[in-house]
Amino acid sequence: MGGKHSFPRVSLPRDRVVIITGGNQGIGYHTAKWIAMMGAKVIIACRSDEKATKAIKQMNTEFLEEKKNVTEGVCDLEELNVSFMKLDNASIKSVMTFVEEFKASGLKLHTLICNAGIGVHKQEYTEDGNEFLFQVNYLSHFLLTAHLLPIMKTSGPDCRVILVSSIAHRMTSFQYDEIQGKQFTENTFDGLTFYNRSKLYQIMQMFSMNRRLVDSNVTVTSIHPGVVETGLLDTFGGGISGAGLRLLRRMGGSKTAFEGAWTTINAAVDPKLAGVRDVYFSDSKPSTVSRQSRNKRDQKKLWSYTMACLKDYISEEIAKDLEGNYTEQT
Repeated sequence: MGGKHSFPRVSLPRDRVVIITGGNQGIGYHTAKWIAMMGAKVIIACRSDEKATKAIKQMNTEFLEEKKNVTEGVCDLEELNVSFMKLDNASIKSVMTFVEEFKASGLKLHTLICNAGIGVHKQEYTEDGNEFLFQVNYLSHFLLTAHLLPIMKTSGPDCRVILVSSIAHRMTSFQYDEIQGKQFTENTFDGLTFYNRSKLYQIMQMFSMNRRLVDSNVTVTSIHPGVVETGLLDTFGGGISGAGLRLLRRMGGSKTAFEGAWTTINAAVDPKLAGVRDVYFSDSKPSTVSRQSRNKRDQKKLWSYTMACLKDYISEEIAKDLEGNYTEQT
């Protein structure tokens, strides 16, 4: 690990519960492992039981190595408290099943890390009729958060929602009539544009949710992990975006998956960030979001559109809890 501390090495309570979507690989794997190695109970929410089981086994092997090396910040558990729950963001039914199973567990929830996502993708639609990037990167995480917020609000102080977004949110604009790009054909649909927009929607969600959570114990932040060498990065391999990435790699500007996890881990565990909201972190430091993402009128439009998409899955009770005492200004 070296002598450089890339994130705070803190002791986390063993009853602190953390859910991370996509925690079986890439930056999610390292995020889940390190939060568990600091003592928390971590639930990996992903599609594959087999891949999650393999990841958890590997985490424990690496955990034992870290303990043997007396790595600072590693807890003294015999085995990491990491488990798997099935979640497929391409299926709203899967999200709702996950929610019901988590509620049935009776567990509290202190940190929700919305990490799972896909990169540049061809025009394709989920079983729910939503454009893939829109649903997997944004809509399903919004639904998951909406249903888990009531649990977080009763789980004690300093509960955090972390949205793993991207600097790519700065490279696009909000177009209400093109939120999912359904008017485009397979030949005219630009996967890069709609990837960028899915990340923009996450930043807009952060601001909209925080206005509704301002008097609560729950905060929402977002992060840019950097240009990280994972399978997702490979989806940017063509055209102008691919050329830019190749140049960045040659200049040493990309990160390993472990390095890419640092900002997420920091946002999840740094005690100094208790109560912090509306902050977008890059390299674990507050960074500037796009002017577009801060546009309250467009945030309101996206919120209304999102709620319309999910009207059959957000009950009146959940909607009321989500709104709290907030009144949207005209």
